[in-house]
Amino acid sequence: MSVNLLKYLEHDDELLDDKVLLSKDFYETLFAKTRKGRDTSLPCFSIRKLENDVNKYNVKASYYIGVDWLDVNHTALYIAPKLNDLGKEINFIKMLFSSLRHPDVAKEVNELFEVKWDLPLIEIEQKQDLLTPFLVVEFLSLVRTIVKKGLKKSYYKRENNLNSKIKGKVLVGKTIKLNIQQNKNLYTYCSYDEFGLDNKENRLLKKALTFVKRYLPNYSHLNNDKDLQNTFSFINPAFHDVSDEIDLSEIKYSKTNAFYKEYESATRLAKLILKRFGYNISNTEKDIIKTPPFWIDMSKLFELYTLGLLKDRFQNQVKFQYKYYGNELDFLLKTHDYQMVIDAKYKMIYLNGSHDEDIRQISGYARLQKVYEELDKKQGEVIDCLIIHPDQENGLEDLRNVDLKSAKIPRYFDVYQIGLKLPYIK
Repeated sequence: MSVNLLKYLEHDDELLDDKVLLSKDFYETLFAKTRKGRDTSLPCFSIRKLENDVNKYNVKASYYIGVDWLDVNHTALYIAPKLNDLGKEINFIKMLFSSLRHPDVAKEVNELFEVKWDLPLIEIEQKQDLLTPFLVVEFLSLVRTIVKKGLKKSYYKRENNLNSKIKGKVLVGKTIKLNIQQNKNLYTYCSYDEFGLDNKENRLLKKALTFVKRYLPNYSHLNNDKDLQNTFSFINPAFHDVSDEIDLSEIKYSKTNAFYKEYESATRLAKLILKRFGYNISNTEKDIIKTPPFWIDMSKLFELYTLGLLKDRFQNQVKFQYKYYGNELDFLLKTHDYQMVIDAKYKMIYLNGSHDEDIRQISGYARLQKVYEELDKKQGEVIDCLIIHPDQENGLEDLRNVDLKSAKIPRYFDVYQIGLKLPYIK
């Protein structure tokens, strides 16, 4: 079955090829978001037939990348990452990896993507695959945190054919079949509990790591990424004594230990990686692959990337998604030198001036009574506001040695802006 794959870039707003045949006048896919019980879903893209020309459609891409069906089993839409007019592709994998250096950022990653496992798979080239590297980077980052703490030890069932001794419960059926009938009278097949690393959770992680090991060299964007290769090399020895034999049905639920809180997300991602490859390791090396429809929120990724850079400098002095009575600030920074509200905007408009609506929003946050209390400010004092946005030409690569109040936005008091240069694929 031949599927027509339409290819566009993030932020594109252009006409669809006249040769493409679609069955409806309007298409739109929403990225599911729910906050405080309210549906705040936003469109990943929209395709609309022009009123003055029945044969033409307008395609408008938003801040999401991924692939999805327009007409199932007939036409699909693929949107790749892009930020500027030069068409440079943003290296969202490097952004994600940078963000996940801070373990407390990892818990926010679930809101970054959604996968539609219930829909038919879409055939694409492996170099177009955005979902797999996303899952792999998140998985490796979590397992790295686990390895730094030390793998979890626990009791697990072990079956063994023991020579001249009995341990735990004797498995009569296996003993008769494998020993007595084979004239191995000194052996007894036993089932017993053992305490160690070779538990079900670690086996699942090891299984996923074997897939990741085979996959990494086949993804060109990651192949020369020393950070990822070094991460895998750091992780791998810790699983030397762990088997990769595991039945996924064995791991339905496991108790979450506060010290090993990363295991819950790591095992979930391990299952997704195995499911992504159809539980067949040979699928890691194919040039043409089949992927479930999925979307990745680049605006949220920029938010987490910014958070990582702020934490590089300010550590726990920066609070993320500070919530107060329906208001949700991106960042609240309180240090000796800075007491400010910070917002991350994945927009290029700040290169050609300011965006009044965004400034009104962040200024409104800065008038909240709770914000004054958090920053130890008195009523009547003006709280500084900072907007961080992408700037591929003159932006900063990090925030370690910059004065956050060095660039004022014209026409406003105490409102500042900083541009970040995002990593891109050369």
